Amino acid sequence: VVQFAGLGAWQISRGLDKRAQQEAFDAQSGFTSWSDGVAVRPFQKLKVTGQFDTDRQLLLENIIVNGQVGYYVVTPLHVARDAPLLLVNRGWVAQSVPSEDPARIEVGSDRLTVLGRAGTLPRAGYRMGDAIPSTPGWPKQAVYPTLDDVTTALGEPVQAFVLLMDPDEDNGFVRQWVPEKMGPGRHYAYALQWFAMGIVLAGLLLWNYRKRGL
Repeated sequence: VVQFAGLGAWQISRGLDKRAQQEAFDAQSGFTSWSDGVAVRPFQKLKVTGQFDTDRQLLLENIIVNGQVGYYVVTPLHVARDAPLLLVNRGWVAQSVPSEDPARIEVGSDRLTVLGRAGTLPRAGYRMGDAIPSTPGWPKQAVYPTLDDVTTALGEPVQAFVLLMDPDEDNGFVRQWVPEKMGPGRHYAYALQWFAMGIVLAGLLLWNYRKRGL
């Protein structure tokens, strides 16, 4: 019973977190200029100036959009000399068969300003094998890498957040940025189920003790 109650409370906590994420996402208005060393808030709208590293791009695989398998195109951005690279998620591209044409994801190398939101790399509940294979050549295919994985592959540090390119920006692909798909309502429903199971079990225990007492 205590475990069921604990699971219910945990789901409520997760629901409140998701609600806060959604509110933070909806509350952002206007783009703030960002430079290396400036702290950012989750989903904050940012304006960043830099130069894309066109020679070292990542293709994050196993990303499903509208029922179709594809990948996110992540391109490092040089924001300042000796500063960690800023990873820019330029959006989703449908998977090509049999292989990806590098020209499809090319982007200019001129210095430019990019608009977007502060976000993270996509995460998976479970991952098998290396996130980024240690094979030569770029772009590299990756399966749910962490920032540490990307740092190792690039051979230099990266910023602690990822810039999710704004849907109205050029040089991007399909971009439908939203907080985690599972909203707070689903967590509250799960919490109700856990609490209900705890109540039923508690009732069965009480009935059993009364029966023994009789």
